[in-house]
Amino acid sequence: MQGWALFGILFSVFEVLGVISAIAAVMYARTSQGAIAWVAVLLTIPMFSVPLYWIFGRSKFNGEVSLRRSRDERVQTGIAELRKRTEPWRLQLADQLGNARVLENLVNMSFYRGNDCQLLIDGPDTFAAIFDAIDRAREYVLAEFFIVHDDQLGREFLEKLTSAARRGCQVFLLYDDVGSQKMTRAYRNDLQAAGVQVSGMKTTKGWSNRFQLNFRNHRKIVVVDGCECYIGGHNVGDEYVHRSKKLTPWRDTHIKFEGPAIVPAQVCFVEDWHWATGEIPQVPWEPQAAKNGADKTMFVLPSGPDDQYETCGLFFTHLINAAKKRLWIASPYFVPDEGIITALQLAAMRGVDVRIMIPGLPDKWLVKRAAMAYVPLVAEAGIRMYEYGRGFLHQKAALIDDTISLIGTANFDNRSFRLNFEISVVTIDEEFARQTEAMLQRDFDDSHWIDPEEFAQRSLWFRASSRVARLFSPIL
Repeated sequence: MQGWALFGILFSVFEVLGVISAIAAVMYARTSQGAIAWVAVLLTIPMFSVPLYWIFGRSKFNGEVSLRRSRDERVQTGIAELRKRTEPWRLQLADQLGNARVLENLVNMSFYRGNDCQLLIDGPDTFAAIFDAIDRAREYVLAEFFIVHDDQLGREFLEKLTSAARRGCQVFLLYDDVGSQKMTRAYRNDLQAAGVQVSGMKTTKGWSNRFQLNFRNHRKIVVVDGCECYIGGHNVGDEYVHRSKKLTPWRDTHIKFEGPAIVPAQVCFVEDWHWATGEIPQVPWEPQAAKNGADKTMFVLPSGPDDQYETCGLFFTHLINAAKKRLWIASPYFVPDEGIITALQLAAMRGVDVRIMIPGLPDKWLVKRAAMAYVPLVAEAGIRMYEYGRGFLHQKAALIDDTISLIGTANFDNRSFRLNFEISVVTIDEEFARQTEAMLQRDFDDSHWIDPEEFAQRSLWFRASSRVARLFSPIL
């Protein structure tokens, strides 16, 4: 009887905490969808959901907000000086891209000319290029990944970094603590023993973030000597080079580029490194145009929960609204909010060819089931959704009209829009857009169009579970 009394008291405590947490969710959740999802679980299953809310519930990264407001003067001065040296390549695009000034004002970054870029399709080509660049490094390597595994590819990566460090290069590796849980202590020790500077992102740093696991550094950046930069969907793990037992082949895309557009990527790394370690990488930076004389226009946009605005979501909304003829999207996780869905519907209604490609083979069942709930919504407006059928689709890419390509780390979901630190690369160039078109067209050829009528014939369980999963998409 005493045990039951103790359980009753404990249950009552959690009921009260559930109500308090539900009020906090209503007051501070960034979206009504998120608030509704949290309130529902907090009031119905408080003993389970209250601890989850304390860990995953907050959508604002308080620690780095205060850091950015009181940024170390050396960082501010260095970044300001670096931006001054990019003046010869800055562009004022005015009304292009649906008024490009909106994006510039959103992140205080510029569009730059004088760049060149190359698509890197799938893991073997991507890591061959990255490893070759590290082998050629003379001064420094900046590497930042969401996932670094201590597996075969991880060991190859380690060998490249340690080799660069031993021949006198400054080498920095920043990883996400949650994403890289499988990184062993021995792996870090081997890096440090060779002179590589290694750190986790430490998103739980600061008393207000201590119990928060919601914020992830999802960026994948490699910069070599300020001359080459690599950004995209690949992490450092065997699955990314087709060695997964269940998710092979792994379809992904990276972009390699050179030119002044590297500067925002370097700035992003320095700010992340400074947050994690309190230190500033002392590497020689001198912006320079692409060596082959190419003149592609590029824009690099970092985003994260520390931003004043919901940068990533606003960025995608702006690109959708800017589309006039075509909008092709490939994303492994497609669970957007109502604002993005509305923008996509309006694009289709004004005659834009809107296509969305998601995995046929999912790595996360619940997220895939939530994505399927959007089929009727988008189909009504003339949007076509496809399931990729040749392995697992993990690329984050888009094509807007005939000149604008997007390659980055952000997915079309609440986590990327509001909770993750992401980075995206926009290229305005007809030739590169044709290459992106050819790549995506091959992927669509390997995909299955989701017929809305066929979807309507699926079991009641499938359709109902999709709708329920969609309700919880803001907290997935």
